Amino acid sequence: MEIVYKKKAVKAIEGMPKATKQRIKSAIEGLTLTQPKGNIKPMQGYKDGRFRLRVGDYRIIYRYDTDGKLQILVIMDIGSRGDIYKGGK
Repeated sequence: MEIVYKKKAVKAIEGMPKATKQRIKSAIEGLTLTQPKGNIKPMQGYKDGRFRLRVGDYRIIYRYDTDGKLQILVIMDIGSRGDIYKGGK
């Protein structure tokens, strides 16, 4: 499974302290397992199959995108709990 990061997510990760970056990246890699691990919940109000992964005070918004046989993980946004859900639907 391939992990594809959107520009906004890359920028958010680059601005984090080193320890936080490692925790976030490790959590994202856990999503590629057959049984994804982490504090994962489906997001309500979206019809595109978005999920959120909680890592401490941060939320990672993602969805699985199937393109033929290849399953691609799209990381849509990363931010603190107070800011991440303000983006609109």
